[in-house]
Amino acid sequence: MAKITLGKPPKTFAPVVVTFQMPDKTEGSIECVFKYRTRRQFGEFLAGTFDSKTDAVKDLDFAALIGVAVDKNGAYLTEVLDSWSLDEKLGPDTAAQLADEVPAAAAAIMAAYSAAVTEGRLGN
Repeated sequence: MAKITLGKPPKTFAPVVVTFQMPDKTEGSIECVFKYRTRRQFGEFLAGTFDSKTDAVKDLDFAALIGVAVDKNGAYLTEVLDSWSLDEKLGPDTAAQLADEVPAAAAAIMAAYSAAVTEGRLGN
């Protein structure tokens, strides 16, 4: 059993394989290494990522609204992942592409990170 030492958080969580349903109903998976955040840091991160107002929301431009959501999901993934098992290099553009092309993957990764930070557990 590991001894708990307060005030010395790790840089990352242990690697976790996140699984999700692909559009063709097969199962996809991505091994993720998440950046460590405390619950308070996670709250601050969420506020900074999702609390901004945009013209797309105000004017209900659905194409722009979905585009903003995809970009925000990509930014979120880039900020919570230390690495992933995809062949493509992790970055804002590839993370947004994942959120656009395989939204279930982005949602599963976001849910797994939220559970890791707020509940202290990894896995689906």
